[in-house]
Amino acid sequence: MIDYALWFAFACFGLGLLFTLYRVARGPYSADRILALDTMVINAIGLLVVYGISIGRQVYFEAAMLIAMVGFVSTVAYCRFLLRGDIIE
Repeated sequence: MIDYALWFAFACFGLGLLFTLYRVARGPYSADRILALDTMVINAIGLLVVYGISIGRQVYFEAAMLIAMVGFVSTVAYCRFLLRGDIIE
């Protein structure tokens, strides 16, 4: 039963990645693209966690934590760049 749930989660996160990739490519504004990139990071974290559960390895959870930290910092930096034109003051 858990196998079906894992495959369903893989399909949902994969579909979410495709939708957000479309928004990155066709987003009318830069803010839409930033939000889509942040959502892609969240979907990638979800895929890593589900993959870690499916094969039973804990290293993927640590990788998901690293991607979460880098994704947060990159989103904040890109938003600051759009607002001020400068990342580091």
